[in-house]
Amino acid sequence: MEIIFGQQTTKVKQLADLISQDISMGKYKAEDALPSINQLSQNYKVSRDTVFKAFIDLKERGIIDSTPGKGYYVVNRKKSILLLLDEYSPFKDTLYNSFVRCLSSRYKVDLWFHQYNENLFNAILRESLGKYNKYVVMNFDNEKFSPNLYKIPSSKLLLLDFGKFDKKDYSYICQDFDDSFYQALLQLTERLQSYQKLVLVFVKGTKHPHSTCTSFLKYCADRKFVCEVKDDIEGLKVRKGEVYIAIRQVDVVNIIKQSRVENLVCGVDFGLLAYNETPAYEVIDRGITTLSIDWEKMGTLAADFIVSGKQIHEYLPTEVHLRGSL
Repeated sequence: MEIIFGQQTTKVKQLADLISQDISMGKYKAEDALPSINQLSQNYKVSRDTVFKAFIDLKERGIIDSTPGKGYYVVNRKKSILLLLDEYSPFKDTLYNSFVRCLSSRYKVDLWFHQYNENLFNAILRESLGKYNKYVVMNFDNEKFSPNLYKIPSSKLLLLDFGKFDKKDYSYICQDFDDSFYQALLQLTERLQSYQKLVLVFVKGTKHPHSTCTSFLKYCADRKFVCEVKDDIEGLKVRKGEVYIAIRQVDVVNIIKQSRVENLVCGVDFGLLAYNETPAYEVIDRGITTLSIDWEKMGTLAADFIVSGKQIHEYLPTEVHLRGSL
């Protein structure tokens, strides 16, 4: 068949990727001989030199090898997995390590970050279509669903942390940014009553779902707490008797730095809650109280989807890790 070559990369790379994909999907099994250079040149209507260079590329990847008299043959038939996450953070590191630890050496995981950039997200998906056995994807926006995702068979796609819009018959593992967040705050009501005011630091431009603000304001109204949503960290002044809920790790750091300038002690003069558990929060000051899903569990469940192929539809609960900051 004739390959329709694109402009994004070379013919050699595209042909090598196509042969690698055929190996991943089982067209050629381990120890199988590959068609000759002449045969592939005729099949795909490319030069013999292009085929030869594609074979060199695949040999360098450790996917094929060659011996005199035997020609080229498959030496490695690993299953390829695309893991597309939003951006790097310590808890994404926990997710990744849990994910790969639960997979055997038969699986090769390609990790990409789209940085919440819609164009980059779609470009990565377009380039990866048909090249992977399974896809594990975090979204670029909590309220949008890329049309490129519909091009991936539902049995091969796992959605992580997508919003509440219709996910059709796709598998997903998500956190609930609304009711589960509300319920987590309820667990802390007795401690929060010790403070004069609750402040949610929700900086403009953050990609965290805005529905968390709605749940925060509802909780404060239901419990009759004085509250505020602060969207500018630069204008935030840490005050005695207030408790701060920070979504981003950088905001946690800024709050603690400013409190030290004001000679205020975290957990004594003011309270601090952080969103998403990281190892650093266990050792900062007397420990930072967090509201977080179990990121290790998300990685384990995602790996189980890869290995078993079973559909999963699960929202992970928001857990409270109580420490000295509250």
